[in-house]
Amino acid sequence: MLERVANRLPLRVTVSRTVLAIALVVLVLAFLSIIKMNLVVNGLFLGTIIGLGAIGRSMVYGILKFAHIAHGAYMTWGAYIAFFLLGTLLPHSTGFGPFTFGYSLFIALPLTIMAVVATAIILDRLIYRRLRRRGVSMVLLAMTSLGVAIALRGLVYVIWGGGTEQYPRLSKFFYQLPMGVRIPPDWIFIGALTVILVLALYLFLTRSKMGKAMRATSDNLELARVSGINTERVVWWTWAIGAALAATAGVMLAVFQAQLKPDMGWNMLIPLFAAVILGGIGNPYGALAGALIIAVTAEVSTQWITPAYKPAIAFGIMIATLLLRPRGLFGVKD
Repeated sequence: MLERVANRLPLRVTVSRTVLAIALVVLVLAFLSIIKMNLVVNGLFLGTIIGLGAIGRSMVYGILKFAHIAHGAYMTWGAYIAFFLLGTLLPHSTGFGPFTFGYSLFIALPLTIMAVVATAIILDRLIYRRLRRRGVSMVLLAMTSLGVAIALRGLVYVIWGGGTEQYPRLSKFFYQLPMGVRIPPDWIFIGALTVILVLALYLFLTRSKMGKAMRATSDNLELARVSGINTERVVWWTWAIGAALAATAGVMLAVFQAQLKPDMGWNMLIPLFAAVILGGIGNPYGALAGALIIAVTAEVSTQWITPAYKPAIAFGIMIATLLLRPRGLFGVKD
């Protein structure tokens, strides 16, 4: 164990230096007006949203060892459940403090999280767990999750239609910063919420008994089961955390874009996968770092190419990572 930890230390130092070097290069390029700083800032805030979804997907892979394609659909499902709550059950409100949305969103968000978590656990009990017990391959599980994603997306079309919707909102001012950067107050809320959730996740995984059990199960599921860890309970917690982060990401994406569409989670599919692969499969914190890099790169690229090619940028980074460093930036050898 000590040898394994020691082997990780040089890599962490190298990665930290690499990330710092990238940040410095970006700042210099922005200062020289080679790239637009407002695109970098846009990418950072979008990256926090992608990061929440990528963290959950990375955790699911770390425990269950299969690529959960329906994770983006959980984001969409969360966004539309919140839309339903805001439009029907909760009081109509807009312009809470400096934000475009009203106080009702703070009530809708935890209710949405509970609904998406319940959906994820029910789907696991009805579908994924039965397939796991039959010993099906990880490829078949991934294909099954693709079917789940299509079904959830179709359900959104059936209930809400295919049009563009938006939460009740009130136009607000922007914070004007140097170098042409304009930040809506909503983005500050998104960034702060992401920091809080990531910090809470870190404390949960490192300080709680269940968090330690989840880490042990991720290292070796069979050994964890033999050691007395209730691995089924660990699986439930994994789905709950992953779905909660996906639901939050979906709501925040709707706030960030000021609109929601049935294919919003589907469009996040490649960025989510790219972030997980870039950060190191199974590493939740690496997934967040990968999401930030992916989002900033994609946003900055729109300075020279049409925004329609942003998914291609994410896909290109994912392919390059698989070719040059298959374990990702934060991946380590076992």
